[in-house]
Amino acid sequence: MKHFIALVHKEKDSAYGVTFPDLPGVFSAADREEDLTVNAVEAIRLWAEDQPVPVPSSHGDIMRRQDIRGELAAGAFLMRVPFIEDSTRIVRANVTFEKGMLDAIDVAARERGLTRSAFLASCARKEIEAA
Repeated sequence: MKHFIALVHKEKDSAYGVTFPDLPGVFSAADREEDLTVNAVEAIRLWAEDQPVPVPSSHGDIMRRQDIRGELAAGAFLMRVPFIEDSTRIVRANVTFEKGMLDAIDVAARERGLTRSAFLASCARKEIEAA
């Protein structure tokens, strides 16, 4: 999993704006701070559908950039955004659950029209990206 550094701007009476120093042209916004990560992840995912994903710069590399330091001095802040690359390679995994939990997982998966594996992968992605 990769993490990209995002630069978050907030002007008085405006939404939060998010840009990515490593991903020119990618931006996101959120009215609430709690929605920043989810919206930023979605922006990267949409961008990655048509572009090769670069290796993210380290925090140190980002902090050495004069333009970033200027933005931070003006009130912006940095955040790490997780990015899970989609892959066509499927890998089998053996996991163990308590019976009641597995039954609940199967019911929830069926209600959503998903397989157990697809449901668990979806839940894991949401949890990782929300962290």
